Amino acid sequence: MTMPSARPLWQGRALALVGIVLVAFSLRSAVASLSPVIDHVAADFPVSPVVIGLIGAAPPVCFAIFGLLTPLFERRFGLERMAVVAITLMALGLLLRGFAVDSTTLLAATAVVFAGVGSGNVLLPPLVKKYFPDRLGVMMTIYSTTMAVSTFLPPLVAVPVADSLGWRVSLGMWGIVAGIALVPWVAPLLKNGPRAGEPVKTELLVPDPTDGVDDVQDAVAVATGPISTAPANRRHFARLWRLPLAWALAVVFGASSTMAYVSFAWMPTMLVDIGGVTPATAGFLLSLFALIGLPCSLLVPILVVRFQATRPLFFVAVGGGLVGLAGLLFVPTVALPLWVSIFGLTAIMFPLSLVLLSIRARTPESAVALSGFVQSIGYAIAATFPLLVGLLHETTAGWQIPLLVIAGVLVVAIPAGIVAGRRRTVEDEWERRHGRW
Repeated sequence: MTMPSARPLWQGRALALVGIVLVAFSLRSAVASLSPVIDHVAADFPVSPVVIGLIGAAPPVCFAIFGLLTPLFERRFGLERMAVVAITLMALGLLLRGFAVDSTTLLAATAVVFAGVGSGNVLLPPLVKKYFPDRLGVMMTIYSTTMAVSTFLPPLVAVPVADSLGWRVSLGMWGIVAGIALVPWVAPLLKNGPRAGEPVKTELLVPDPTDGVDDVQDAVAVATGPISTAPANRRHFARLWRLPLAWALAVVFGASSTMAYVSFAWMPTMLVDIGGVTPATAGFLLSLFALIGLPCSLLVPILVVRFQATRPLFFVAVGGGLVGLAGLLFVPTVALPLWVSIFGLTAIMFPLSLVLLSIRARTPESAVALSGFVQSIGYAIAATFPLLVGLLHETTAGWQIPLLVIAGVLVVAIPAGIVAGRRRTVEDEWERRHGRW
């Protein structure tokens, strides 16, 4: 792959650099800022387990819906204008959560938040590609690191701020941060005046799994998966339904998302109940869980691309998840931070899944189709479990059954991880089964 000659990150694109960092921060802070203070919210109005489950299901549902809709609007209005819309939705929803008066308004504000986040997830990689084609590796490192930091920081500060200033401030302050992210994108639009948004042709960085690619920059650049907003080829997409490899990747991605969204929805409440800790400590432990994702996001792409370590990494993730869940199930009051940290190794599956979306396809068109298939199925899987866990907790008045169900998701994903670890592409598998791709 031929790359443009590199130039300083800030040369002629400082606003884009700041804007990308601020948007990346807001994408994850929206997910992690509510559950640590849900007990503070419940002191003002009832928040049932079903509502908490629906709030936990909102991210994957919105990601699936707006992941499909955003590319259509982007081709009509342009990347920058759609980025402004996405950030506005995030900021507005985050602020409205601080003004919620009952469970319905809290849930509605959360839906607005994740409509923006779902769009931002799609828009950010192409923005990186457009403004920093010569610095993809560096920018993807900055992007993924910023998202990791914004995942563990909100639960760390949420309860102390809620204790001192109230839960409304604790939730609403992230809307101010998201609002600041508007400035770098609105300023150029106002300066240049209105103009029709033109489709941005983006390329897909897809290392050939057969050519021995071992470049660290390529590894980090594929850490967020396919960089494209183009629609998937319908013929390619239809063929994926018949391929075990595509389904295996979808199950692995679904298991990864399930671990994340169940944890962000329920971990603080669960730790208070079974571990006997304070809400502030539970928020700290959720932050610890999220912190494990930082080294994973940096190391996993390199280990996969350079050393083909897909299966070992997958089994470390599953094994860590099962050990951590066993600790929470049988000895939750002993070494609670250890069990949370070990369970946090399930974070390995997220960057692993995204890298596989790139290297399990030969061409950009196939990779876009594979990404759409895997993320649609994966998010549909993940959307069911926050609500299911809430219903099981309410029905059984305990956490034993919900923890066993979460463990069951990891066990069911094991055969999928074995299939996903095969060093072949979806084209290879189709040709072995059905002839020419």
